[in-house]
Amino acid sequence: MSFNPEKMDLPPRPQLFDFHGVSMTHYFTDNWENVQNFQARPDDILIATYPKAGTTWVSYILDLLYFGQTALERQTSIPVYERVPFLELTPPDSASGTDLVNNLPTSPRLIKTHLPVQLVPKSFWEQNCRMVYVARNAKDNMVSYFHFDSMNMIEPEPGDWKNFFQRFLDGKMVFGSWYDHVNGWWKKKQTYSKLHYMFYEDLIEDTGREIDKLCCFLGLSPSAEEKKQITGGVQFDNMKNNSMANYSTVPFMDFKISPFMRKGKVGDWKKHFTVAQNEEFDEDYKKKMKDPTLQFRTEI
Repeated sequence: MSFNPEKMDLPPRPQLFDFHGVSMTHYFTDNWENVQNFQARPDDILIATYPKAGTTWVSYILDLLYFGQTALERQTSIPVYERVPFLELTPPDSASGTDLVNNLPTSPRLIKTHLPVQLVPKSFWEQNCRMVYVARNAKDNMVSYFHFDSMNMIEPEPGDWKNFFQRFLDGKMVFGSWYDHVNGWWKKKQTYSKLHYMFYEDLIEDTGREIDKLCCFLGLSPSAEEKKQITGGVQFDNMKNNSMANYSTVPFMDFKISPFMRKGKVGDWKKHFTVAQNEEFDEDYKKKMKDPTLQFRTEI
C-alpha cells in the first residue's frame, strides 16, 4: 500500500448506515463484491477481531512467527498493515484490501478482518482456512474505540464520551454490536475446528503462554531463542515505538489527537466510566451476554 505521506485532503468523515443488519461506513463496503468473491487459499490465515481488540498485536506476532527469521528486511521496511492487509478496507487514495492481499508474496498469507462471522467471504470456510479471533472485554474495548475514532479521520465523528457510550451499548458502531461480534465468533468456534479464540487480557497477562498456544494451533515450533525474541519484540512499548508497527505512517490518523497504540492496558475503562455509567453498563451486559461459557475479565 503506498500511502502518500503528505497529508492528504480527506473527504468529510463518513456516516454510519445499515448494511446487511450491521452498521458500516462506505470505506468497508465500497469494494464489497470483490470482498465477497475473494478467493481464499487453503493456507491463508485470517485474523479476525472487533475493532480495537488487539488486531495489530496478534497480526505482528503471527508475522514474526512465520517470517521473522526468513525475511528480516520486512521488519524494517514494510509496515504491518501491508504485511497483513485489511481485507474489506478501501482507504482514500490507496489500494483496496483485496488488491493488497492478492499481491502478497508470502505464503501463508496473513489477512486481517473486522467482519462479523456471518459476513466473512465464504471461500475461507470452503478452503478450511485457519482463523485466529481475538476478543477484548467490552469496557476497555469501548474506551479504546472512542480514542481511535477521535484520531482516525475515516471513522465517523465520535462525539463526546457520553454519546459514544450510548452508541456502543446500542451497537451503532462501525462493524456493529460488540455483543453480536464476540458471541457470533464464539458460537462458530463450537462447529468450526480451525478457529483459535484468544482473549486480549490473557495476552497481557502472559504473552509467552499465549504465543505457545498459538504455535500449538498453527503447528509451529520456534526455538526458545526465537520465542524469546518474538515475545520481547511484541511488548506494547516496543511496538508503540516501532514505526513499522504503530501506524504512524498512515496519513488519515492524527497522532496529535491520540496515538494509534495508546496504553495497551486492562482496566483503563475505570478512568472513563462514571459510577452511573458502570452500573448502566453492567445491567445492559447481563441482558445481552446470554452465553455463560463466554467469560471476560475487566481487570487482571
